[in-house]
Amino acid sequence: MATAPESVRPDPRVYFAAERTLLAWIRTGLAMMGFGFVVARFGLFLRATAALQTGEPPRSGGFSHWVGVTLVVLGVVVDVGAAVAHRRALARLDRGQPIRPGAGTLGVLVALMLAALGVVLASYLVWSE
Repeated sequence: MATAPESVRPDPRVYFAAERTLLAWIRTGLAMMGFGFVVARFGLFLRATAALQTGEPPRSGGFSHWVGVTLVVLGVVVDVGAAVAHRRALARLDRGQPIRPGAGTLGVLVALMLAALGVVLASYLVWSE
Protein backbone atom coordinates (compact mmCIF):
# COMPACT_ATOMS: atom_id res chain seq x y z
CA MET A 1 0.00 0.00 0.00
CA ALA A 2 1.53 3.30 -1.08
CA THR A 3 1.54 6.02 1.51
CA ALA A 4 1.36 9.73 0.91
CA PRO A 5 4.44 11.84 1.44
CA GLU A 6 4.72 13.47 4.85
CA SER A 7 3.85 16.88 3.39
CA VAL A 8 0.47 15.57 2.16
CA ARG A 9 -0.45 13.43 5.17
CA PRO A 10 -3.17 14.92 7.33
CA ASP A 11 -2.76 16.16 10.86
CA PRO A 12 -2.53 13.28 13.37
CA ARG A 13 -5.69 14.61 14.99
CA VAL A 14 -7.59 13.41 11.94
CA TYR A 15 -6.47 9.85 12.68
CA PHE A 16 -7.47 10.26 16.32
CA ALA A 17 -10.89 11.52 15.23
CA ALA A 18 -11.30 8.46 12.99
CA GLU A 19 -10.40 6.23 15.92
CA ARG A 20 -12.91 8.01 18.19
CA THR A 21 -15.56 7.44 15.54
CA LEU A 22 -14.68 3.75 15.41
CA LEU A 23 -14.91 3.49 19.20
CA ALA A 24 -18.29 5.24 19.19
CA TRP A 25 -19.61 2.73 16.66
CA ILE A 26 -18.21 -0.16 18.71
CA ARG A 27 -19.99 1.24 21.77
CA THR A 28 -23.22 1.48 19.77
CA GLY A 29 -22.91 -2.11 18.56
CA LEU A 30 -22.19 -3.39 22.06
CA ALA A 31 -25.18 -1.48 23.43
CA MET A 32 -27.42 -3.03 20.77
CA MET A 33 -26.10 -6.51 21.58
CA GLY A 34 -26.61 -5.97 25.30
CA PHE A 35 -30.12 -4.63 24.81
CA GLY A 36 -30.96 -7.55 22.54
CA PHE A 37 -29.78 -9.99 25.19
CA VAL A 38 -31.91 -8.24 27.82
CA VAL A 39 -34.99 -8.27 25.57
CA ALA A 40 -34.60 -11.98 24.83
CA ARG A 41 -34.01 -12.92 28.48
CA PHE A 42 -36.82 -10.69 29.77
CA GLY A 43 -39.28 -12.51 27.53
CA LEU A 44 -38.07 -15.80 28.98
CA PHE A 45 -38.47 -14.34 32.49
CA LEU A 46 -42.06 -13.30 31.75
CA ARG A 47 -42.93 -16.73 30.37
CA ALA A 48 -41.38 -18.46 33.38
CA THR A 49 -43.29 -16.17 35.76
CA ALA A 50 -46.54 -16.90 33.94
CA ALA A 51 -45.77 -20.62 34.07
CA LEU A 52 -45.36 -20.44 37.84
CA GLN A 53 -48.81 -18.90 38.15
CA THR A 54 -50.55 -21.33 35.78
CA GLY A 55 -48.52 -24.44 36.58
CA GLU A 56 -47.78 -25.06 32.89
CA PRO A 57 -44.20 -25.38 31.60
CA PRO A 58 -42.95 -22.19 29.91
CA ARG A 59 -43.10 -22.02 26.14
CA SER A 60 -39.80 -21.77 24.34
CA GLY A 61 -39.08 -19.07 21.83
CA GLY A 62 -41.50 -16.20 21.55
CA PHE A 63 -41.54 -12.83 19.88
CA SER A 64 -39.18 -11.18 22.38
CA HIS A 65 -36.64 -13.93 21.74
CA TRP A 66 -36.53 -13.13 18.03
CA VAL A 67 -36.45 -9.38 18.60
CA GLY A 68 -33.54 -9.89 21.00
CA VAL A 69 -31.66 -12.11 18.56
CA THR A 70 -32.26 -9.54 15.80
CA LEU A 71 -30.79 -6.79 17.97
CA VAL A 72 -27.74 -8.91 18.82
CA VAL A 73 -27.13 -9.71 15.14
CA LEU A 74 -27.65 -6.05 14.23
CA GLY A 75 -25.06 -5.09 16.85
CA VAL A 76 -22.58 -7.52 15.33
CA VAL A 77 -23.25 -6.08 11.86
CA VAL A 78 -22.68 -2.56 13.20
CA ASP A 79 -19.34 -3.52 14.74
CA VAL A 80 -18.11 -5.31 11.61
CA GLY A 81 -19.30 -2.45 9.40
CA ALA A 82 -17.53 0.05 11.65
CA ALA A 83 -14.27 -1.87 11.40
CA VAL A 84 -14.52 -2.02 7.60
CA ALA A 85 -15.36 1.68 7.34
CA HIS A 86 -12.47 2.54 9.66
CA ARG A 87 -9.96 0.57 7.58
CA ARG A 88 -11.21 2.28 4.42
CA ALA A 89 -10.95 5.71 6.04
CA LEU A 90 -7.39 5.02 7.20
CA ALA A 91 -6.43 3.79 3.74
CA ARG A 92 -7.78 6.99 2.17
CA LEU A 93 -5.94 9.12 4.71
CA ASP A 94 -2.70 7.23 4.09
CA ARG A 95 -3.04 7.92 0.36
CA GLY A 96 -3.59 11.62 1.09
CA GLN A 97 -7.24 11.52 0.02
CA PRO A 98 -10.05 13.09 2.03
CA ILE A 99 -12.62 10.97 3.80
CA ARG A 100 -15.92 11.26 1.99
CA PRO A 101 -18.95 9.77 3.69
CA GLY A 102 -21.37 8.45 1.13
CA ALA A 103 -25.16 8.48 1.11
CA GLY A 104 -25.25 4.91 2.47
CA THR A 105 -23.13 5.54 5.54
CA LEU A 106 -23.27 3.18 8.47
CA GLY A 107 -25.33 5.61 10.54
CA VAL A 108 -28.05 5.86 7.91
CA LEU A 109 -28.19 2.08 7.50
CA VAL A 110 -28.40 1.49 11.25
CA ALA A 111 -31.11 4.13 11.60
CA LEU A 112 -33.18 2.52 8.83
CA MET A 113 -32.78 -0.99 10.28
CA LEU A 114 -33.75 0.19 13.77
CA ALA A 115 -36.72 2.10 12.34
CA ALA A 116 -37.90 -1.07 10.58
CA LEU A 117 -37.50 -3.05 13.79
CA GLY A 118 -39.44 -0.34 15.65
CA VAL A 119 -42.31 -0.60 13.16
CA VAL A 120 -42.40 -4.37 13.63
CA LEU A 121 -42.42 -3.97 17.43
CA ALA A 122 -45.12 -1.31 17.35
CA SER A 123 -47.26 -3.47 15.06
CA TYR A 124 -46.85 -6.43 17.38
CA LEU A 125 -47.83 -4.37 20.41
CA VAL A 126 -50.90 -2.95 18.67
CA TRP A 127 -52.18 -6.27 17.32
CA SER A 128 -51.25 -8.50 20.24
CA GLU A 129 -53.75 -6.87 22.61
